[in-house]
Amino acid sequence: MICLGIESSAHTIGVGIVRGRRVLANERSTYQPKYGGIHPRKAADFLSKEFEPVLESALEKSCVQLGEVDLVAFTMGPGLGACLKIGLIGAKMLAQMLDTPILGVNHALAHIEIARTFYRCRDPLVVYVSGGNTQIIVLEEGYYRVMGETLDIGLGNLIDSVGRSMGLKHAHGSVIEEMAKKGSYIPLPYSVKGMDLVFTGLLTEAQNSLRTHRKEDVCYSLQETAFSMLVETAERALALTKRKELVLCGGVAQNRRLQEMLREMAKPHGCKLFVTEGQFNADNGAMIAMTANLMYKAGVRMKLSECRAVQKMRVDEAEVKW
Repeated sequence: MICLGIESSAHTIGVGIVRGRRVLANERSTYQPKYGGIHPRKAADFLSKEFEPVLESALEKSCVQLGEVDLVAFTMGPGLGACLKIGLIGAKMLAQMLDTPILGVNHALAHIEIARTFYRCRDPLVVYVSGGNTQIIVLEEGYYRVMGETLDIGLGNLIDSVGRSMGLKHAHGSVIEEMAKKGSYIPLPYSVKGMDLVFTGLLTEAQNSLRTHRKEDVCYSLQETAFSMLVETAERALALTKRKELVLCGGVAQNRRLQEMLREMAKPHGCKLFVTEGQFNADNGAMIAMTANLMYKAGVRMKLSECRAVQKMRVDEAEVKW
């Protein structure tokens, strides 16, 4: 089955075309504001303008004709309402035009499922880290159970906020990762609440430290502190669940230092870390298409009238039948 998936939860419009477990195309375009964070309406306008070119690029790269598509999928949520509606409208239009089934996909679930599918992980502990989410997740009885999560902001949001305070225009995460390689440690707040995490105190102190310390030192200390907090909660979950597979996914999963720390933590537990390549950890259409294929094969169906944008949608709300 050929599925065309549309991702539009935030600043990226992505179109992925997948046949079964094989990705035929994974094209995207990302809104990059000159200053500040993402303005939902401006981002939505960008996604709207870029939708057709990205769709055409995906079709050309996949060598698939639009009429060959068997299933259309879109990001249902969570995300920014104005941005989610761009993908929703595009998917509805295509499904009606092609007379194909349509499925709405949970964005967080898709991040997990594309990594799990690529590596054929059966029973992993999942560390999901993105701009809006930071969660420790495990699959139990057909649902993902959130064992621990951020109580305030996501890890990606933390890093982006410090990047903006440093005057970086975009690509905050990758720039901070590079700068951190030249830094030394300065004390920053470390806040773990059992299985949960709190990042706002760390954010405030890191921003304040920019006045008196080198940017490289702040970047290094920010990463080491935040990642250590995350690794602590992940190890606690690993010790409790005895899982032998660890999946790291989401936009922040591209950070090599975080991968290194989790890999070292997992070794004494006889656990192996799985991280897919960067294009599938960043927001992308292929993860939506692949998850929709799994859902459809498992018998999930959706009427056109049931398709909508849901800004707040948790990963533990989605039933996993496959």
